[in-house]
Amino acid sequence: MAWALGASSNSPPFAPAIGANAISTMRAAFLVGILAALGALTQGGSISETVGRDLIGGVQISPLAATAGLLTAAGFIVVGVKTGYPVPAAFATTGAMVGVGLALGGDPAFATYRRLGTFWLMVPIVSGSTAYGTARMLRDDRVPETVAIPVIAAGVAAIVANVQLGVLPSPPEASQNSLAGTVAMIVDAPRLGPVEPSVLAVTVGMAVLAFVAIRRRTQDSHERGIRTLLIALGSVVAFSGGGSQVGLATGPLEALFADQLGLPAIVLLALGAGGILAGAWMGAPRLLQATSREYAQLGERRSIAALVPGFLIAQAAILLGIPVSFNNIIISGVIGGGLAAGSAGVSRRKIGVTLTFWVITLVTSIVVGFVVYTAFSTGLGVQ
Repeated sequence: MAWALGASSNSPPFAPAIGANAISTMRAAFLVGILAALGALTQGGSISETVGRDLIGGVQISPLAATAGLLTAAGFIVVGVKTGYPVPAAFATTGAMVGVGLALGGDPAFATYRRLGTFWLMVPIVSGSTAYGTARMLRDDRVPETVAIPVIAAGVAAIVANVQLGVLPSPPEASQNSLAGTVAMIVDAPRLGPVEPSVLAVTVGMAVLAFVAIRRRTQDSHERGIRTLLIALGSVVAFSGGGSQVGLATGPLEALFADQLGLPAIVLLALGAGGILAGAWMGAPRLLQATSREYAQLGERRSIAALVPGFLIAQAAILLGIPVSFNNIIISGVIGGGLAAGSAGVSRRKIGVTLTFWVITLVTSIVVGFVVYTAFSTGLGVQ
């Protein structure tokens, strides 16, 4: 499952940079593997916990149930590849694990379902509107690109300073581990009311550095600045993709590794990160070549507009522990960016069929997961 995610879900973020000839396909595949694996290792814990423990109540996911769930989810992804309509791995895995959990005799976790459903419904709205606003700013003649491009880079850098990184130390009262939080712990400066001076300083400092660096490149050449930003955005989105997607592969194994084998969570995440790395290096080049042609038609500025919400929403999902579909985010961003140019640039029929396919995936994966585990347990005589 991790191999499949590395080969597919984490590849598209670098496609715009390839389409703009800012980076070669093989170099992009290499970076995708490294960055997605690092994201999986440092950010995957919260999603893995949700998928493995929070989707069903009253029972523990057994190794056989985990097997049935992963096979079901992988089967749906294969169907999506064969039909040409991308199946959201988050929907397929969530549905499959709910199905096997119900087959085990567990209770539905309605509070979790409401939280996931609300977030999923908000994704196309937030992604589309953010992409629309970004694209409008990039197209506005009143805002020169020597300002617009660096401003986007500065905003992304400020968020990077505060993203959750499970391997970093942080103050006991901190809600998340981050670069800014670690610096605050080391400096230990007095607080100014609700403001942590060290956190603010690191956040502003990284934003300023990014602004200055991208502005200089943009002043030298607009295209050079845009391509640099595309590579930077592709990097942070691929990193975020690893953190948000690995839990779909490792979540079903949470109970096995922690409760039955007594192994720390980092071991399971390392296993998932290794699978994502292998999948990216072995399977990503072909997908990158295919998707880069689509992004080349989309254009560099609309590609930037589509990637910005991808990074923001992926990090929000990681922080909240919500499995999320990158297909949902990116497609919504492409549509939003297209509307800023007067046309979505995407077939309305394909949008409708894709949305229908996603709903069918979520519902039928529950049924299939239930049936597959029941068949396995009956055939093996497992109670």
